[in-house]
Amino acid sequence: MRPIQTSEQNAANRTRLDYSAGSGKPLLMSPHFPAGGERMAEGVSFRATHWSVVLAAQADPEPAAREALARLCSDYWYPLYAFIRGRGCSPHDAEDLTQEFFYRFLERDSLMHVSPAAGRFRSFLLVCLKHFLANERERAHAQRRGGGCLPISLEIGEAETRYLLEPPDKVTPEVLFERRWAFAVLEQTIRALQAEYAAKDKADGFEDLRGFLPGGQGNESQAELAAKRGVSIGAVDVAVQGLRERFGVLLRQQVAQTVASENEVDEEIHYLMSVLGR
Repeated sequence: MRPIQTSEQNAANRTRLDYSAGSGKPLLMSPHFPAGGERMAEGVSFRATHWSVVLAAQADPEPAAREALARLCSDYWYPLYAFIRGRGCSPHDAEDLTQEFFYRFLERDSLMHVSPAAGRFRSFLLVCLKHFLANERERAHAQRRGGGCLPISLEIGEAETRYLLEPPDKVTPEVLFERRWAFAVLEQTIRALQAEYAAKDKADGFEDLRGFLPGGQGNESQAELAAKRGVSIGAVDVAVQGLRERFGVLLRQQVAQTVASENEVDEEIHYLMSVLGR
């Protein structure tokens, strides 16, 4: 008799990430929601995700929608900052423009222009940013314009270091934006996973295993890690598999925050993985 699987295990099986042989790149194996599924993994209603809250409140914006929108912007500001830097702006000007964009986007009537047709949050945000830059003539300091209240806390020093370390790429700014967005999704997922391990007093274990996640830069093989921890290779393999499965569940939840409907989650994941593989 087959053992009964929990909803978490089922969700993990639907999104299984692994490395292709010898490539070090993640592969996404047939993720899908059950037909007619109404809820996300672990009982989280799709209707309660950030972008869906914003869309639902388009006619009469509520505080919850504003907070959801601010949270999304806070999580995904770096691709916009890098897009502005790529237009030849200095770090200082890019910071000012990023802050001014978010000030206008969050504090004015941006929600009035949102419709279900907006689809993916990344696409909507990039269109808004392009419109803002096309109409931006006066580049005053964001703090003065925003009345001293910065809407998003930007770690510019870290972002600028990251931007300068990125290798030159001849692809279009739009492709670079989507690639950075895909990395941001992975980063947010890894942070959520790291927090879960830390909450279980397994922070050290997570640091040992994180190199086996997609995009990880682990220098140890499973055999080397097993020897280091004094356990069998099989035990490490089970731990790595559990980590990757949980990562798959959290990745689906993260992507669900940025699309308009549950049906778009699978397509968005596949697309972001294809962007990373280019």
